[in-house]
Amino acid sequence: MSSPHLPNPSGLPPERARARALRVDHAGEYGAVRIYAGQRAVLRDPQTAPLLAHMEEEERRHLRAFEKRLADEGVRPTALLPLWHVAGFALGAATALLGREAAMACTVAVEEVIDGHYARQIAELAPRDPELAATLESFRADELAHRDTGLAEGAERAPAYPLLSTVIKAGCRIAIALSEIL
Repeated sequence: MSSPHLPNPSGLPPERARARALRVDHAGEYGAVRIYAGQRAVLRDPQTAPLLAHMEEEERRHLRAFEKRLADEGVRPTALLPLWHVAGFALGAATALLGREAAMACTVAVEEVIDGHYARQIAELAPRDPELAATLESFRADELAHRDTGLAEGAERAPAYPLLSTVIKAGCRIAIALSEIL
């Protein structure tokens, strides 16, 4: 299927660059679903469980959209999905074990990285593929709402918040880079 091109800072042929971008966005949404699954496995209190379930369902909606795009365009997912399956759940569970605020700190850190990632893609896509740019903008709005929810729910009160946030953000950036190339 021929379609407009996503950002191509790598100099790859346009279709290959598009496949790479779709692959990494799919991987990110997959990882987000797994993070929330890990958090929900640990945090079952009546105040937190519905909040996490709501955010997880929004991530599932994003994931389904990218699964459809990958199938429609014949793009394979990242070879690292088995790793993201385990790592996402482990990150969610580990932060939840540190407490509700640490789980929210995880959400904030992840969503801040994804916000920047989507913002760059949207800026480059808007002139060539306004439909996909609009989809990403909608997803980005959801991600920013998740970040805001995490902040409102006490993320900054998490133990060692600056360190926790820095480590999670670094991990997200590494996951993005690896998912683009593998």
